Amino acid sequence: MLRVGIVGLPNVGKSSLFNALTAAGAPADNYPFCTVEPNVGTVAVPDRRVEIIHETTGSGEAHPTVIQFVDIAGLVEGASRGEGLGNQFLAQIREVDAIAHVLRCFEDPDVSHVMGSVDPLRDREVVEAELALADLETVERRREKVEKKARSGETEAREEMAVLDRVHGALSRGELPRTMTFSREEKDRLSELHLLTGKPVLYAANVGEGEAGGEDNPFLPPLRAVVENEEGGRVVSISASLEAEMAALEPEERQAFLKDLGLDEAGLDRMIHAAYELMDLVTFFTTNETMTRAWTIRRGTRAPEAAGKIHSDFQRGFIRAETIHFDTFQEFETLKEAREQGAVRSEGKDYVVKDGDILLFRFNV
Repeated sequence: MLRVGIVGLPNVGKSSLFNALTAAGAPADNYPFCTVEPNVGTVAVPDRRVEIIHETTGSGEAHPTVIQFVDIAGLVEGASRGEGLGNQFLAQIREVDAIAHVLRCFEDPDVSHVMGSVDPLRDREVVEAELALADLETVERRREKVEKKARSGETEAREEMAVLDRVHGALSRGELPRTMTFSREEKDRLSELHLLTGKPVLYAANVGEGEAGGEDNPFLPPLRAVVENEEGGRVVSISASLEAEMAALEPEERQAFLKDLGLDEAGLDRMIHAAYELMDLVTFFTTNETMTRAWTIRRGTRAPEAAGKIHSDFQRGFIRAETIHFDTFQEFETLKEAREQGAVRSEGKDYVVKDGDILLFRFNV
């Protein structure tokens, strides 16, 4: 399950957005540190393909894949030194797979800003600086443990020391590990450190209700210029207050509401799709008489590892995967017909699973 931590300064709309996305009812009062313990909400990933496969095959149930949002306590300047709820914040963020950094991009005299004014670029820099300082401390502690072994000539320690020195130098210059290129071996060494600035970040620009599309918001162009051009990241404009209104509507009413606003999809859908792109994730499907289910894997995953997402026995005893892509599947009235027409392929251990594949794993344990 993909875990995305919702972070940001206090009073930028983190908990309001979390409530809207998950309908979890987390407190969202207008004062700093309203969120102390992280709120967790699990949301189904919107994917019409699950329902189409379910309806076509007549399976008993349909289960989409899910994403988990974690609403983490607001960070303030000095968090890396323990200010505010800094230590708690940093510990919580280490446990997520990706970060949704909420930036306030609206003016409202009734909602105070912890830094006195609305400036999303400044807010981004404050949070990034605190995460970088915390990571510097983490890297320095690790270097102290490895340095003696490296000096004695131990090969693994010397190799680890080289990558630690590289990351330490980058952080000292204001560069972030997530923008750097590492070998597989270097990634394995760094994964044990759980670097905060190594996690992929999606920026959620919290705009006013009348700016849900983001086109007329004055804060977005300079924010996108920095995030998308300099970092190669993603900015999703979303109105937390508007999403809260839509969360209370029935599905048909919600679609009509979106149409009136000139929007194709809700903020939740845009955030999830952006998170999947950010993490380079794809979805495959399994179906039988009992259930149709969606599964999430990283792009480039081979068939045996995909089978292991379902059960370790599937991977251990993998023989082959019977495969048909969703687009091809739609050309037939039933899966049986697709088999009879030779549209279902047999793939071996080296097959790389594609987004939209419908798979039946054959295994023997």
